Amino acid sequence: MRIAMIGTGYVGLVSGTCFSEFGIEVVCVDKDARKIDLLHQNVMPIYEPGLDQLVADNVKAGRLSFTTDLKAAVRDADAVFIAVGTPSRRGDGHADLSYVYAAAEEIADAMDGYTVVVTKSTVPVGTGDEVEAIIRKRRPDAEFDVVSNPEFLREGSAINDFMRPDRVVIGTDCDRARAVMKQLYRVLYLIETPIVFTSRRTSELIKYAGNTFLATKITFINEIADLCEKVGANVHDVARGIGLDGRIGKKFLHAGPGYGGSCFPKDTLALVKTARDYDAPLKIVETVVAVNDARKKAMAEKVVAACGGSVKGKTVAVLGLTFKPNTDDMRDSPSLDIVPALVEAGADVRAFDPEGMEEAKKLLPTITYCDDAYATLAGADCAVIITEWNEFRALDIGRMKSLLTNPVVVDLRNVWDPAEMRDSGFTYISIGRP
Repeated sequence: MRIAMIGTGYVGLVSGTCFSEFGIEVVCVDKDARKIDLLHQNVMPIYEPGLDQLVADNVKAGRLSFTTDLKAAVRDADAVFIAVGTPSRRGDGHADLSYVYAAAEEIADAMDGYTVVVTKSTVPVGTGDEVEAIIRKRRPDAEFDVVSNPEFLREGSAINDFMRPDRVVIGTDCDRARAVMKQLYRVLYLIETPIVFTSRRTSELIKYAGNTFLATKITFINEIADLCEKVGANVHDVARGIGLDGRIGKKFLHAGPGYGGSCFPKDTLALVKTARDYDAPLKIVETVVAVNDARKKAMAEKVVAACGGSVKGKTVAVLGLTFKPNTDDMRDSPSLDIVPALVEAGADVRAFDPEGMEEAKKLLPTITYCDDAYATLAGADCAVIITEWNEFRALDIGRMKSLLTNPVVVDLRNVWDPAEMRDSGFTYISIGRP
C-alpha cells in the first residue's frame, strides 16, 4: 500500500515515519521547501528521541520519501492523511481549520481512483462532513471516503505511542474504507491492539474528550496541591493514595505549574467553543481552562514571595523552558507566563533548556541564555525549575548551593526531596509539599 501524508509537522512526520516502519510506502508532503530539503539531509524539524534514526532507516529502505509535489503524491496513494496544523483561532479560541480545508481542496484536484482521505489532524466534530463536502463539490465523479483517525501521540514518547498504542480509533461507516484502514494498521492487529471503530463524528469527539479529561486531572491535582500547602499535607502522598484506585489511575496526577503544549490548551478551548455552539456548555472544562491560565500566572508570584516579596534587581536562574521534557516545543509552556512576569517585576532572568532554547529565543528575547545548568545558577539570587528534564534531577546539590548567591530554590516540578534540600541549607519551596 501507499500513503500520502500531508504535513510534516509533529503528527505528520512521526505518523508517516512509523507507517513506513510497518512496511508501507509513505510519501510525506509539505509546502515548505526548506523543511523538505532539510529532511532530505536527515535534519529533523522537531526534537523527538529516536526519530532521526527511524527516518534514516526507512529512507534507506526506500519506504519513506519527502516532497513538495502534493499532486504526484496523492495521485498514487491508496490513502491520504491530512496532518496539518489546527491552531486556536484568534478571537474565539476555536480550531483554525483553514489548513485542513485547503488540503482537502488540493487532494480533490489530485485524486486518481478510489482514495481514502483520513483526517489525522485534531479537528472539531463535523469537520469530516465538511471535508467530504469540499471534495465532492470539486470532484462530483470521484470515488473516495473520508475517515477520522485521531492521533494520541505524546511528545517525547511519540514513536512508542504509535508503535504500541493503548488503542487506535477509526471513524467510518463505510466497509470499503474500513478494509483499507485495517490493512494500514495490520501490524497493530497482529499484536492485539484494540482497534475502536466508530462513526466519524464520534471519533472526532473522542480525541477532544480524551485530552480534556487529562487536562482536568492535571488541574484537579494542582488545586489539591494548593490545599495541601494550606493544611500541611503532601500532594505526592495524596496522588498516590487516590491513584492506586483503579477507577482513578495514577497517571496525570503530578502537581506542577499548569499544563501547556500543543494539545491541551487548544483542545480544551476548541471543545468549550464546540459545546457552546451546540448549546451544551461544558462548565467543568470552562473552569479547567480558567484555573490553568490563572495558575501559570500565579507561579511567578510564588517565586517573588520566595525572594522576600521582591525580585527587583535580583538575578533569577530558570532551569527548563519547554512545556515538558524530551521536546523542544514551547507552545503554551508555563515559562511563557512565568518568565515575562519575573522580568516585568524587575528580575534579571538567566535560563537554560537542553533542547528548547532556539525556539525560546524567538518568544523570550529579552532574557540571557546560558550554556548549561551550572552556568545559569552562578551568582543567581534564586533558582526556579520549570521543566523536569532528567539532567536537572542529577545536578550536584552541593555545587548548586556554592554557585547561588542566595540558596533559594523554587521547584515547580517537585524534582528534589524537601528534607534533603533543607538539610543542605536551602530555602526550598515546592508544590503541595510541607
